[in-house]
Amino acid sequence: MPVLKDKRRVLISRAILTALGRPWKGTYKRTERPNFIEANNLAEFVTKELEDVLEPVEYVSKRGQRTLGYRAELLPLVCETYVKARNAGVLNARQLPVANQAEILLKALSKVGIIGLVDEATGYQEVRERDELQRILAAYVSPVYLPITERIPIEFFKEMFRVWDWPWPTDGVSWKGPLGPRYAGKLIRQIIYENLPPGVLDELDRKNPPNKKWQRRRRMQELLTSEIGRPHVEKLVANMTLLFRLSDTKADFWRQYRRAFNREPPQLELRLMVEGSDA
Repeated sequence: MPVLKDKRRVLISRAILTALGRPWKGTYKRTERPNFIEANNLAEFVTKELEDVLEPVEYVSKRGQRTLGYRAELLPLVCETYVKARNAGVLNARQLPVANQAEILLKALSKVGIIGLVDEATGYQEVRERDELQRILAAYVSPVYLPITERIPIEFFKEMFRVWDWPWPTDGVSWKGPLGPRYAGKLIRQIIYENLPPGVLDELDRKNPPNKKWQRRRRMQELLTSEIGRPHVEKLVANMTLLFRLSDTKADFWRQYRRAFNREPPQLELRLMVEGSDA
């Protein structure tokens, strides 16, 4: 069951017959329909969707041999054909075990999916995940630093300081960020950047690592793309500002946070929630 260069997943007819519990009939023959669906009593149950994927796919195997196979998406459609024919009472005694096996396959494929099953069997799942990660990183992380025109709104910090009971700087004109507790930066990382897609924060850390004093040369926002990365952060900031406004204490905020994002707060904050303490 190879994965071709164009990412089509292919099954050979022997594999399909084996999956259905049917014996192998020998070499492939060019008939109107392939050997796993050629029985006349199945014809009326073959859907157009199945017909569209019955055309054989020719490819070169790892051994350098030209081979014929079928798109993996047809397996659940073949299974459905056998089950429908069985339910209609048109199958013979030798076909009934095949239909029963097809029903078992359908239930399994409804949970895993044929594409996921092939990818796992061929090891392509890891390649697919790497490709997906690269697409996400390209959408979120800029290859160069970009100038920032909009910083995180001051209202976000005011509400955060209020909920955490930190003293607010009195000089609001010259204030440019959380000058007080170092934990403020860690909190922003937890509630904003850790809610970006998996892998994005790791890439931001790689491109903009902290020094020995845990200070970074540039702001994380400077590495986010204007089209997707920054708008996502802006939306998260707006959502967190609303959660801050709805909260009187840290424990209130983390309860709101868990409900809104279906994510557990950090262990220390989780303990505060359980104990009902705001210390």
